[in-house]
Amino acid sequence: MNASIDSIEQVVGTKVRRDISNLVDFSRGQLALAAESLAGHPAPHVGIICGFFVRHAEPASPETDGLNGMAQLAAGLLEAGVRVTVITDAPCAKAVWAVTKVLPGKVGLEVVDVDADAVRTLRTRLAADSQPMTHLVAIERCSLAKDGKPHREHGWDISGDTAPLDYLFADEDWTAPWITIGIGDGGNEIGMGNLPQEIVERDIPNGAKIAAVTGSTYLLVAGVANWGAYGLLAALAVLRPELRENLLRHFNGEFESAVLTAAVEVGQAIDDSRVDRPGQLQMTIDRLPLEDHIKVIEQIRDLVFQEVPA
Repeated sequence: MNASIDSIEQVVGTKVRRDISNLVDFSRGQLALAAESLAGHPAPHVGIICGFFVRHAEPASPETDGLNGMAQLAAGLLEAGVRVTVITDAPCAKAVWAVTKVLPGKVGLEVVDVDADAVRTLRTRLAADSQPMTHLVAIERCSLAKDGKPHREHGWDISGDTAPLDYLFADEDWTAPWITIGIGDGGNEIGMGNLPQEIVERDIPNGAKIAAVTGSTYLLVAGVANWGAYGLLAALAVLRPELRENLLRHFNGEFESAVLTAAVEVGQAIDDSRVDRPGQLQMTIDRLPLEDHIKVIEQIRDLVFQEVPA
């Protein structure tokens, strides 16, 4: 095990509001394995799924969590010469597109309708690419639950606004040809199907209804989902020191601010949507101010660049 990556994983799993310590403990060690999978591939092509649409918002829009994680991971990979394809669905397209426009290079952008057949058609096309994806990362993307529908943390059915991008991870008669990585913070995201359901049911409000059934090769549980993506990028930088400067070139407060500004001001991404209050356009992620997320980035950067024995 690598001590630097272990320390990064601890930062990423820091408790924010709800106690997800049992979820974090179950997935401990997965960050290193996911990063090793990327670091060891001779020619990776990374797909990144993001976008969590919230109809109960003003305006109805995707939430900010997931967008900055996608941007930080994509920016680092692009600077390291890795091909990146970003994937979302139509309700989240504007916000995701807005964020891709502040990246340091061009990514592929795939947008699907809220329809299972559209997702299955997309996966056929992605698999037939001349350089097909080697890895697929989902960041804060709602998963199907045991009733076959995706649910918000309140238990609300959001299938009318959410494409089942789970089918890029697994399907009844189909196995993903790429390595899959799920990142989340609430038990209802793609990848969380790896968890024993009793953990989610016991520790997460409405867990019996919202618990994800879609798993992944590796699962990263974070205090805020974006932080899991930051951890993955940083762990990759630890394992590939010759690429470290490129991977972390934009891993700083200035870029983090630029991404969130684009998400909110151009993409109309929202935050802080509760049962009793629709989400609003605001410069926060998971109810935390931008400054808190920048502090996490700085903590992680320090861990990457300090000398820690393996």
